[in-house]
Amino acid sequence: MDTRWLRNSFVYLVIMVAVLAIFFTLVNPSPREDKIPITELMTVVQRDAGNGRVDTIVVDGNTLIADTSDGKKTAIKPERSDIMEMLQARGIKDEQVNVEVRQPGRLGPWLGLIGSFLPVIIFGALLLFMMRQAQGSNNQALSFGKSRARLFMRDKPTITFADVAGVEEAKQELAEVVEFLKYPEKFSALGARIPRGVLLVGPPGTGKTYLSRACAGEAGVPFFSISGSEFVEMFVGVGASRVRDLFEQAKRNAPAIVFVDEIDAVGRQRGAGLGGSHDEREQTLNQILVEMDGFDTNTNVIVLAATNRPDVLDPALLRPGRFDRRVVIDNPDVRGRQAILEIHARGKPLAPDVGLDRLAKQTPGFSGADLNNLLNEAAILAARRDKQSIMMSELEEAIDRVILGPERKSRVISDRERQLKAYHEVGHALVAKMLPEEDTVYKLTIVARGIAGGYTALLPEEDRMLTSRVQAEARLAFSLGGRTAEEIVFGEVTTGATDDLERATELARRMVTQWGMSSKLGPRTFGKKEELVFLGRDISETRNYSEATALLIDQEISDLIDVAHERAREIIVEHRDRLDDIAAKLLEVETLDAEAFHAMFDGEAPVSDQADESVDEAPEAEAEPEEQPKQQPRPIPAPS
Repeated sequence: MDTRWLRNSFVYLVIMVAVLAIFFTLVNPSPREDKIPITELMTVVQRDAGNGRVDTIVVDGNTLIADTSDGKKTAIKPERSDIMEMLQARGIKDEQVNVEVRQPGRLGPWLGLIGSFLPVIIFGALLLFMMRQAQGSNNQALSFGKSRARLFMRDKPTITFADVAGVEEAKQELAEVVEFLKYPEKFSALGARIPRGVLLVGPPGTGKTYLSRACAGEAGVPFFSISGSEFVEMFVGVGASRVRDLFEQAKRNAPAIVFVDEIDAVGRQRGAGLGGSHDEREQTLNQILVEMDGFDTNTNVIVLAATNRPDVLDPALLRPGRFDRRVVIDNPDVRGRQAILEIHARGKPLAPDVGLDRLAKQTPGFSGADLNNLLNEAAILAARRDKQSIMMSELEEAIDRVILGPERKSRVISDRERQLKAYHEVGHALVAKMLPEEDTVYKLTIVARGIAGGYTALLPEEDRMLTSRVQAEARLAFSLGGRTAEEIVFGEVTTGATDDLERATELARRMVTQWGMSSKLGPRTFGKKEELVFLGRDISETRNYSEATALLIDQEISDLIDVAHERAREIIVEHRDRLDDIAAKLLEVETLDAEAFHAMFDGEAPVSDQADESVDEAPEAEAEPEEQPKQQPRPIPAPS
């Protein structure tokens, strides 16, 4: 049971009692009693007893208290003296004065002592409490060098590999690491050495941390989790001290797993940052290097680390013996997306018309985090519409919300702007329809969503990892289709094609300078980007070519864009009648799905008029070809 609230309540109770004690002490101080010699008190008592003015004398230990005509008098009784004998010696009879003897309690002296030291005790407790709060953790005061890693034991409910999908190869690698820890004799019998570390590399949202949590659930050994940024503090040497403490704890609990999330916070390349050789991050990294593979090699501790910037890590950290394995976790393919959707759909009531396989095909480039967010957004939409289950319409609209944001149907625009947007989007769609190398048109709309005033969404028939020159040239023509339609219909151009032009120019530049797709310049790359290691940003591009070559590069880029522009113009001029018909329908219904668009293009009547609810359809929009051969990124429609 969590007792933090009990501790906090006790501290607040002590503070309240202290405040009340101080308040009553200042407001209602105890009356001061004047102490006189015993002989003087007896004289006063003898005088007043004859006049009947003294009723009682209270004997409290060695203290005598009497109410006399001069007020309350207090005196100290001599040791080993009998008060009755003293009164009889003065001629005071028993019937004249009543003597009351109080028996002192056993705790009387101690209560007085505690009362004297109580303010000091309370002040010390408050001071200790404030120091602990300033420390920012439940550690003892001044424990800055202690590790803040969180320990997960086997009896704590957590996720397992059964809750992870879409990264089967990475699961297999980590399952082998877990088996190393559970059955080391199986591998040592064959002379195999347990790996020291596993580095999980991948884009944000692909499940690196989630997979490590599953590893903790499967391992059955102590699992220490910490973030790379938690090592470094404002005090010099704290990072290295925390690294030592972390590995000491792990060694005491060996076999164990240590997980460092976002290790690039402390593992960046040395000698390239600010602060010189005595930079605090470098000292922390040096300690990590020693702990992972130093003189003490007989440790049964495996280090898992996650990062999305492996290019900035120090080479000494990546060598075998420290991180023996590098596991790449990329965006899932269509089968992986379907498996991820099935896991995140647990506990969510789905309507019979929902097909997760169809939804997986509509979300190329989505990461695991995107898919989780998609289902959550769909559940929120269904609850907002007072539905008992999540229908396909909510799921498809959730795709739009994840990519672009919520609809802005209340935005007021003029009729001419609506016409421009309609012809612009249909221009994109017509060019994509007539180019077999381009993806299939899935949806086009003029409803504003997020920063986009409208968009044309494309759906690839399959996940693509490589881009050919023919496909890149088709994407150039598609990007310029909207602006070309504006030129032909209205005889002018607007700023709606700004994003299209940026994408087309960047794509053409990559084709020439990075992908070797220029017939004049040949299979070469031009330019080398420089970046700040600690900032992870490009700061300049080194030109490793002459001015004459730069002129050729600019000419090739211009030629590629001109050819694509002319290609788009020919398609739109040839199909001008279809451009007008589809644009008029789009102005009427605001959104056309794939079935309605292809039916109108083929000269058929659309199956059904697309009402306002049709904006719930899901897009998958144009995506720039990848710079390197890897999974296509999550597509984002171009604002139009």
